[in-house]
Amino acid sequence: MSGGHLIGAFLEMMSAERGAALNTIEAYRRDLADYAGFVSARGQTLLDCPRDTVTAGLDDLKIQGLSAASSARRLYAIRQFHKFLCADGLRGDDPTRIVASPKSRRALPKVLSIAEVDRLLCLAEEEANQPASPQKQLSAHRLYVLLEMLYATGLRVSELVSLRRAAVMRDAGYLTVTGKGNKERVVPMNDRARDAVRVWIKTLPPGPFLFPAKGEEGYLSRQVFARDLKVLAARAGISAARVAPHVLRHAFASHLLAGGADLRVVQMLLGHADISTTQIYTHVLDEKLRNLVESHHPLAGN
Repeated sequence: MSGGHLIGAFLEMMSAERGAALNTIEAYRRDLADYAGFVSARGQTLLDCPRDTVTAGLDDLKIQGLSAASSARRLYAIRQFHKFLCADGLRGDDPTRIVASPKSRRALPKVLSIAEVDRLLCLAEEEANQPASPQKQLSAHRLYVLLEMLYATGLRVSELVSLRRAAVMRDAGYLTVTGKGNKERVVPMNDRARDAVRVWIKTLPPGPFLFPAKGEEGYLSRQVFARDLKVLAARAGISAARVAPHVLRHAFASHLLAGGADLRVVQMLLGHADISTTQIYTHVLDEKLRNLVESHHPLAGN
């Protein structure tokens, strides 16, 4: 059978037996037609091309500028096609069996410098201590406490805004946090955050939450915190697009690691189930070091 007939038989099977949508069928048709053309150009057929041809095809897609995600989708179509050939006895081996799928490079998290975080905290503290109307005073004070706690603990924003007062332990030196999967962890706070929390608690009316609000959930929404933080960043001369609650969490982790903290300890503090999630912060440091060398090495421009 010719390549066109083999592809046609595969697409027929996908439609009749697996109920693939028309758009899926057409995407497979385009991907497999390109693949068949590449195979033919190497003097091979779809029934005898080896694994090297599949990997060479993926390399060619990379050269053409196709993204890792698009290449992975292309490989998936080719893999399904060869499985079909094997299942129907048209080919005895599957050349895609041990071909690794192209992986997209995970985006590095945005991180503020220590100086930028300090600028945010100083401005928040200054505004919290300025005379203002009761409502503005409350909002400014709350934002300052939130920032001190977030940078001191690296909590997820959802964990932070929903904290109960009972979570504050040992004279505000520690927090008990319930994270993803209802897993509980104990997180220490530095002196600045501890002092801020002590003062904040004294201003609160009776109630269960550390950051109470009038909404249905009874505590401050993530959206309000994020909005207030962006407005503060703009006043501090930092682009609002670079600042969000999770960016402070990233800064907490990156700055700890840069200071020599153990990766396992940072994993525990962040509440990551898998250390591979925490390792993304080591890549941030690697990227910064590389940029530093490229910018300052005397032979970098040669």
